[in-house]
Amino acid sequence: MKKIFFILVAVLFATSGFSQVSAKVIHLNDNSFKDKVFDFENGKEWAFKGDRPVIVDFYATWCGPCKRVAPVLEELQKEYGESIQIYKVDTDKSPLVSGAFGIKSIPSFLFIPAKGKPTMAKGALPKETFVKAIKDVLGVNAPESIK
Repeated sequence: MKKIFFILVAVLFATSGFSQVSAKVIHLNDNSFKDKVFDFENGKEWAFKGDRPVIVDFYATWCGPCKRVAPVLEELQKEYGESIQIYKVDTDKSPLVSGAFGIKSIPSFLFIPAKGKPTMAKGALPKETFVKAIKDVLGVNAPESIK
């Protein structure tokens, strides 16, 4: 009887929300950026490797404005879920990708639609500006929870 109980509990746990993977902000370095976004060393023409719209946050751990915008990006990733992906690139640890995109000030953001050319923005943007850019640049409508 105990075995049946534990099997039922295991099945319930496995099929509950606990087993679902939630969308998370992902940290990239020079190499993982080349694998997931764009091979900036070998590609002359823009060729996005992703399958959904992306925001890349170029930041540094010592940057005050970067720290203020980080929770906004985490919140947006949770709200938009699998509709978009937010990546973070530490400019101090990933100088090659930062240099390839001409990052001179942080935070800087690269908005990449699933199809088309990317767009850059600079500065600690408010959430409303991100929501507008996600709609206008990435072509993704805001979920009901933030409309």
